[in-house]
Amino acid sequence: MLPELQPPTFRPYISSSASSPSFPTSSVAHGDQNPNLSPSSSYYYAGTSRASGSGSRRASSSNKNPRLSSSSFGYNARIAIALVPSAAFLLDLGGTPVVTTLVIGLMVAYIIDYLSFKFGSFLAVWFTLIVAQITFFFSSSHFYSFNYVSLGFLAYLNCAFTNFLIGVWVSLQFKWLQIEYPTIVVALERLLFACVPVTASAVFTWATVSADGMINAGYYLMVFNCIFYWLYSIPHASSFKAKQDLNYHGSQVPEDSFILGQLESCFHSLNLLFCPLMFHVASHYLVMFHSSADVSDLFLLFFIPFLLQLYASTRGALWWVTKSENSLRSIQLVNGAIALIIVVICLEVRVVFLSFGRYMHVPPPLSYMLVTITMLGSAAAAGAYAVGLVSDAVSSRIFTALAMIASAAGALVVGIHVFFLPVPLAAGYHLACFLTKKNLWSYFTFVVLGILLMAWFVVKNYWDLNIWIAGMPLKSFCKLIVGNVTLALMIPGIAVFPAKFRVLSEVGLIGHALLLCYIENSFFNYSNYYYYGTDEDVMYPTYMVVFTTFAGLAIVHRLSIYQKIGQKVVWVLICLYSSKLSLLFMASKAVLWVTVVLLLAVSPPLLLYKDKSKRVSKMKPWQGCAHASIIALSVLFCRETIFDALQWWNGRPPSDGLVLGSSILITALACIPILALHFPNAMTAKRYLVLAIATGVLFILMQPPVPFSWTYRSVLITSSHHLADDISIYGFMALKPTWPSWLLIAAILLTLAAVTSIIPIRYIVELRTLYAISVGVALGIYIAAEYFLQAAILHAFIVVTMVCTLVFVVFTHIPSASSTKLLPWVFALIVALFPVTYLLEGQVRINKRFFGDEVNDISEEDSKIATLLAVEGARTSLLGLYAAIFMLIALEIKFELASLMREKISGSGRLRPSQLGQNTSADVPPKLRFMKQRRATTMPAFTIKKIASEGAWMPAVGNVATIMCFAICLILNVNLTGGSNRAIFFLAPILLLLNQDSDFFAGFGDKQRYFPLTIVISGYFILTALYNIWEDVWHGNPNWGVHIGGPDWIFIVKNVALLILTLPGHILFNQFVWSHTKKGDAKPLLTIPLNLPSVIMSDILKIKILGLLGVIYSLSQYMISRQQHLAGLRYI
Repeated sequence: MLPELQPPTFRPYISSSASSPSFPTSSVAHGDQNPNLSPSSSYYYAGTSRASGSGSRRASSSNKNPRLSSSSFGYNARIAIALVPSAAFLLDLGGTPVVTTLVIGLMVAYIIDYLSFKFGSFLAVWFTLIVAQITFFFSSSHFYSFNYVSLGFLAYLNCAFTNFLIGVWVSLQFKWLQIEYPTIVVALERLLFACVPVTASAVFTWATVSADGMINAGYYLMVFNCIFYWLYSIPHASSFKAKQDLNYHGSQVPEDSFILGQLESCFHSLNLLFCPLMFHVASHYLVMFHSSADVSDLFLLFFIPFLLQLYASTRGALWWVTKSENSLRSIQLVNGAIALIIVVICLEVRVVFLSFGRYMHVPPPLSYMLVTITMLGSAAAAGAYAVGLVSDAVSSRIFTALAMIASAAGALVVGIHVFFLPVPLAAGYHLACFLTKKNLWSYFTFVVLGILLMAWFVVKNYWDLNIWIAGMPLKSFCKLIVGNVTLALMIPGIAVFPAKFRVLSEVGLIGHALLLCYIENSFFNYSNYYYYGTDEDVMYPTYMVVFTTFAGLAIVHRLSIYQKIGQKVVWVLICLYSSKLSLLFMASKAVLWVTVVLLLAVSPPLLLYKDKSKRVSKMKPWQGCAHASIIALSVLFCRETIFDALQWWNGRPPSDGLVLGSSILITALACIPILALHFPNAMTAKRYLVLAIATGVLFILMQPPVPFSWTYRSVLITSSHHLADDISIYGFMALKPTWPSWLLIAAILLTLAAVTSIIPIRYIVELRTLYAISVGVALGIYIAAEYFLQAAILHAFIVVTMVCTLVFVVFTHIPSASSTKLLPWVFALIVALFPVTYLLEGQVRINKRFFGDEVNDISEEDSKIATLLAVEGARTSLLGLYAAIFMLIALEIKFELASLMREKISGSGRLRPSQLGQNTSADVPPKLRFMKQRRATTMPAFTIKKIASEGAWMPAVGNVATIMCFAICLILNVNLTGGSNRAIFFLAPILLLLNQDSDFFAGFGDKQRYFPLTIVISGYFILTALYNIWEDVWHGNPNWGVHIGGPDWIFIVKNVALLILTLPGHILFNQFVWSHTKKGDAKPLLTIPLNLPSVIMSDILKIKILGLLGVIYSLSQYMISRQQHLAGLRYI
């Protein structure tokens, strides 16, 4: 916190000795904008942080309320601590359906936001979250895993509310919402801070219990409640309050500027104190009073959070209780003393005597008293020092006495002889002297004495035991522990040395972190111990890894704030401590050290170049290349661990293509910080990085066969790929050849390289031609090898078709001087190849060699049936291929025509050079003239005038391609689904690609673009309804009259009449879509009753659909006409 934001706490008594080192009196802000506010009065100290909203613009609506600001939400990091892991856990519960729904929805929201539809993007995000939650309810089976329905209901309700809070958090990121609705964002901010601690602690506890069981569930909930109470319940100033509010009365903040009010703060306190206790009672009520340890659990679950709340009250957490500083001080001291005594006694019963009773060398009555003196004295001294009660000479003497008494009592308990009591007494005395007087000699005396006492304890209790633990003898393990504790004791004293001795503390911290990593890695990989023939497993607690990791990171962060260690040491320590988390996911001996290597290679752009005062990157180009090379080498070094990780994730050995693709993707992703932070304008490097990421993703998805020389075959990888058991059980299986996937990968990468201008096809016609032919050949061979394996002549036709398609698309998008004359002939060749290829496939038959030795067992009739089925399947695949080709051509022509029209409209408003005279170029500024010349030399020579003279074929070709695509899709609908009613609603939008031309659609314009869609839907249902009537009468069941309801003529007349009744509504609506002229308000509404009998009485489903469509069309026409009428009246 900044100096002006620090709470007015009491300082410990410090001697005025000149030899004592000086300490900084202030610290640097932590990146979170909110101060922890002091409860000294009804107003709390606050600084001018980013949360104050300084420098932000005022919205027009916020000007009405000058106390609101349109600054951005300043607590994203604090909220992310709770909601991001919760979202990850919910995604794990939901599975693939929820992830797919979120990915698709968020992509749509991003596209809408990119198109500058602010409110549409906002609605898309919320709609995505709602659909994802519905998908979660129907796809997740965890509801049935609960023993009680009420528990399952509460769990799903908590999931839904967490999803809602995620939506609220995302909503606060919309800047327009902050500007236009400042009061709403203030309410959303309060809602987040009020609800996140409760819901997130429940989700975190659920996740932990799922992994570790219900035995300590109450303690898990208590820990998470304490963490989130500290993060959210201590008073914070709102991000959206105006700056003058935060500077009200000097540097004080009024209570109404806090995010949480009195009600929310009271609710958080009740949740902190009672929820863990009630949860433990509900889950352990059968054994709640079974033993003294169980009773101690009840007191600990209440009084430990109570102690935290009392300590948090020094930061303003109990501002809602009282405004008197004296009253608050008395509450802290009295309640803290009572809670401390109860917690100490319960810990003695629950932990000390239960787990460490074997190390006590004092008989029971005396041991109880000595342990109580030790723990209570230590806790009282630590609590008094933490809250600032050690502030003068008298309190310092009392503090020293407590430290000495606690040290002596603890030494007696563990078995130190009375003659050696001066050693623990001196250790306690010198520790107290260091804490009160900051005397370094006292601290190092305490360190030496403490090491002696610890060594004596280890030698007395463990040195003579013949036990192997963590893969080593117990003596070696004790040496590591003693060395690690020695470093841990020495580092606090070394840290207060002058700056020239900083290297000692840095070396000590790195050595301590390395030893800790080695010890925990040994515990996780050798989790058993051997003792006189007994071999048992000892699991190192997972929470210890998490605790030591975050404790180490917190210490490193605090030391870096006080500038006690350098930036490079911070980088190394962060990598060492963070790498320990990899032990929680993979059981491998090398995973920790491999993670260290990867983090050391990846993190320098993030941690070593953090000078934000300069806009120019501190990393030079050669440094960026060096870091990228180091990343690639580190990934190459870690390829065996990557193999292990993929095998752990998939449950089987990964293929060589998957390992290679994962290595490429990891390398490319690790290089992103280099470009994003230090070379943001290096466009060429960004293009190659995108190409590398795409290569990795394609290798992961396609998993092509990799040459043996490209792979790394260690003993582990070779043994993993040796599947003798699978071969003996399942035998050898004929695998489908995967070599064509290389062609698809090459085609996609060539296309991406051309799009990103790595291959300059835009400016070189020959290169453009070579690119189109290469991609066409690759795609043609891939399609032929994957889907058409029967005839070589058919492969040639498919390759030629794909080459022509790519040439047409590429030269339509980037034309050349002569492409306008040749492209119509290329399209004609594609159209001609379609029937030839289709009929040629009909001549392909399955010969006897296709069946091998079993051909004699197949009759001639079965052979004919198999041949017909094979031909029908191949023809269906051909139809799908040509439908995709014609769709691509139609889309490309539609895009080009729209681009040309926009360019023509934008250029029509400019003056031509002929209108300005012959000497116009002389009046053009030199810079503009140079840009025109450059554009003239780089852009293709294909202008609007030329398209008018030589490219008039484009609309007609686009229309032919659209109609052929639509016709082929209708055929596929009949062949695959039998003529589905729903398919026409997805196929009709293809006709939106039609264009206005002079041959086929002369009167077709932009206003009529929806007419083909509506007329085709109406015509499709009318024709198929008539066909169904004829089919039911002439080819139906002879007893159809019983099932349908009457003789032939009654059925025909009834359904045809009902079909005719639906026609007026469709005719009127299609006329309206074509002309956009108003026919009167009454006509559309009058057709609605004509459609209702068809919906109710018809025996044909398609006639019912026609009736429903008629009702929808009539209502839509009425609403659109009325909206146009009202718009015209407003204009008048």
